[in-house]
Amino acid sequence: MILFRSLLYQVFLIASTLLYSIAVLMVGSNDSDRIVGRLGRHWGYANLWALKHLCGLDYRVQGIEHLPTQPAVVLCKHQSAWETIALRAFLPMQQSWVLKQELTKIPFFGWALARFKPIPIDRSAGRREITKLIREGTMLLDAGRLVIVFPEGTRVAPGMRHSYGVGGALLAERSGRPVVPIAHNAGVFWGRRSLLKRPGMIDVVIGPAIETQGRKATEINALTEAWIETTVSGLPAA
Repeated sequence: MILFRSLLYQVFLIASTLLYSIAVLMVGSNDSDRIVGRLGRHWGYANLWALKHLCGLDYRVQGIEHLPTQPAVVLCKHQSAWETIALRAFLPMQQSWVLKQELTKIPFFGWALARFKPIPIDRSAGRREITKLIREGTMLLDAGRLVIVFPEGTRVAPGMRHSYGVGGALLAERSGRPVVPIAHNAGVFWGRRSLLKRPGMIDVVIGPAIETQGRKATEINALTEAWIETTVSGLPAA
């Protein structure tokens, strides 16, 4: 039954992504940021609704009062595909994501993704891409957007640890913007390379902003990692 429900949701995900991608690509230039942001949020909530009703997979958010009201760097735990859907729904609409540049080349989905002003990164390019992240990220923050970074760089299974890349922390240091850390246990229910979505309740915790003024990137990164990993360790593992 779990497999059947998961397959039904997968069909919904693919179909909704294609339809919303086409809708995003049809948006004209007038007030496009606002309309594209709303479409992205609606896609996120539509998929969260489908996960609840098709797979029995729901979520709850603690620390909603910590949602940023100003431009900030959001550093989020990366365990699953779930958070790439959910953050689009419940974070403020004007978001720019740091992501693999290969994603922007996928027909329709990638073309639409480019309308959300992401920062595509070639992870093999090293320091040059860090410079790009800081330059473009600062411009986007100054334009009033959130910059979303998964500091682990890849999905990490529950109970495992992966080093946190310093790119997001460097952006926060250079721009002077706060870091908002987010922890969750989505990987317990939707594995990093799994089709199956187990029923249950995903816990998301949004932490208090970490001020970056006067702090080096290494300190910002260490504070963020300690808060996220400590919080994740206290969330249900089943």
